[in-house]
Amino acid sequence: MTLRRVTMLGSGTSSGVPVIGCSCPVCSSTDPRNRRLRASVRLELAGGTVLVDTSPDLREQALRSGLDRLDAILFTHAHADHLFGLDDVRIFNFRQRAAIPCFGSPATLERVRTAFSYVFEEGQEGGGKPQLELRPVNGPFELLGARVVPVPVWHGSLPVLGFRIDGFAYVTDVNRIPEESYPLLAGLEVLILGALRYRPHPTHFSIGEAVAVAARIGARRTFFTHLAHDVDHAAPALPLPPGVAFGHDGLELDLS
Repeated sequence: MTLRRVTMLGSGTSSGVPVIGCSCPVCSSTDPRNRRLRASVRLELAGGTVLVDTSPDLREQALRSGLDRLDAILFTHAHADHLFGLDDVRIFNFRQRAAIPCFGSPATLERVRTAFSYVFEEGQEGGGKPQLELRPVNGPFELLGARVVPVPVWHGSLPVLGFRIDGFAYVTDVNRIPEESYPLLAGLEVLILGALRYRPHPTHFSIGEAVAVAARIGARRTFFTHLAHDVDHAAPALPLPPGVAFGHDGLELDLS
């Protein structure tokens, strides 16, 4: 196995949990699993460390998890809650004295270039800028000794990518998996899958929909992520089947 460990750095939806100004039972909860930074995972490969997405909470996530090196970034898509921590990677540039390769679909990388235009312009150094190498993904590729398989899915009308390495796959911000992508998810040991809330949503799987999709994929273990404040870890509104659980910030999965 080239993938040794996965750490869930954030398991929350775009607002995070607690939600600003909300006093609902979940936002008021003292259960640490109900405090959710924006969704991201850390992948520890034999050849280095990779982030999937750079959430606006990246600095806090790095400090909490002891992230002291970053060798590459995989982007699922360019929505703010998956992208806007990108400036925080410059500390890794300073320490490692190297640019960081960033992988994503051509459309996603174009959005990165637009949203962080100052990174790609001459001058405007100020306190420093991230040094990035944008590398378009058009199929499976090699990264730090691992084979990364992009998994095309839909987030409403937006095409986004999940990623598979070895027997692990990460598929967040999704409400439809096309038929041609299901074979790419066959035979998984661990799946992290987006499941926003119990009520239907136009661009995310509900908990019930995600349960059905997880059953079809058939991973040995499935963890839900991108959870809204409707979801209380201690009191699920519907029973989760064996092998399926809510993920939480700080969850570590040893895959070696």
